[in-house]
Formats: sequence, structure tokens, C-alpha cells
Amino acid sequence: MALLFSSVGHGGASGYLAILSLTSLGTMESLWLKQHVWSLNLIVAGLAFFQFRKNGHFDWKLTFPFVIFSIPMAILGGYIRLEGSLYDILLTIFLLLAAWRIYAVRRNEVEEVNKPDLKISAPVGGIIGFVSGIVGVGGGIFLTPILLLNNWADPKTAAATASVFIWITSLSALSGSIISGQMVLELGKIIIFGSVVILGGLLGSSYGAGNAHEIVVRRALVGVLIIAASKRIIGLII
Repeated sequence: MALLFSSVGHGGASGYLAILSLTSLGTMESLWLKQHVWSLNLIVAGLAFFQFRKNGHFDWKLTFPFVIFSIPMAILGGYIRLEGSLYDILLTIFLLLAAWRIYAVRRNEVEEVNKPDLKISAPVGGIIGFVSGIVGVGGGIFLTPILLLNNWADPKTAAATASVFIWITSLSALSGSIISGQMVLELGKIIIFGSVVILGGLLGSSYGAGNAHEIVVRRALVGVLIIAASKRIIGLII
């Protein structure tokens, strides 16, 4: 999961949640799951940012508005515990539609990239940060499709932006959760999981930022979105 997600600049929270939901750890309370996947996000998204930035794909002017307004909202979202199948259904539909739309876009259909105004990027970043804090993901599964479908960035620049956004959002949400007096992190589990995702994150982000063709990155993103949607479907069935 870390290898696949990091190739498109993501931390992999949705994938980790999908895997954990199929094991005995899936019975842990949502707070435990969120704090541990946020911690893994910090590792993998950090590696992804390093690789994409090193390869010249990072645009701070594009990234900053999304990130800065996501911080307080992610902290707020980290306080909130949301349950309910309606949310899962709506989120699954969104992820699958985004995957289909990104897959359907042909190279010659992509318009010139135009960065959004602050009045657009600020609320988008805030909303994604808030939702990410509630759900327990870093927000890349929301931000990257929005960047691409609105022609605000090319795939690799979107990946670089997503990696920073995910890192900051995960840290903010984790901080909000801990500040609320609900820290349930287990250091032993973080060490075990972390040692695995570091390897996957290094390999995936190095490939995605370097040799991977734009089409490959797009298709990898489609796979990531489908995996994330599948996790929600599994959650509704089980």
C-alpha cells in the first residue's frame, strides 16, 4: 500500500485502513485506527514530498493556500467522531466517480494548467482538512482529484502538493486528537508498521517522482481511489 500510494504523493491512510479492517485490528475503536494511520501518513507522505520536490515537481504557491487553511479545520475534525453508513455511501460514490473521470481523460483533452485563486483554494483546503480530520485520512484522496479535474496542476505537481497537504493535515488531526486527551498510540505497533511503510514509501515515491510517465501516475491514482472506495464498501458490508 505504501509503495502504491507514495507513487502518487499520498500517505496511504485509506489503504492502511482497508488492510486493518480485514484483520483482528479492524475491531479496534476508530480513534485507535485513526491515530495509527495518521502516524504512518507522516512517514510515507514525508518521503513522497522529499522525492517529488527533489525532482522539481513542487509548487509552493499552489500548495500554500490549501495547506494553511486546512490546519485549523483538521485539528477541529480530529476532535470529532463521525459514524454512519450514509457518509460511507456518499464518499464511495465520490471516489469512484473521481477515478472514472481521471481515467477517462485523454492526454490531448487536458487543458492548460491554471492555478486557482485564493478565494477558491482556501475554502477547498479548509473543507478537505475538516473532513480528513473526521474520517482519519490525510486528504490526498480528495485533493488530488480536485487538482487534476480542475486543471489546477499536472499529475506530478498534484502529487507533490498532496504529499505536503497530507503531512500537515495528518499532523494537525493527530495533534487535535491528542490535545483532546485521547492519545491511544502504541509505540510497538508504530515501529512494526513504520519499518514496512518506509521501504514501500521509498520505492514508490522514487519511481513516481522520477521515471514514471504521467499516464502511469494517473493510472496509479485511479487504483488508489478504487482501493479507498473498496475500503468504504467493505466497511458497509462487514
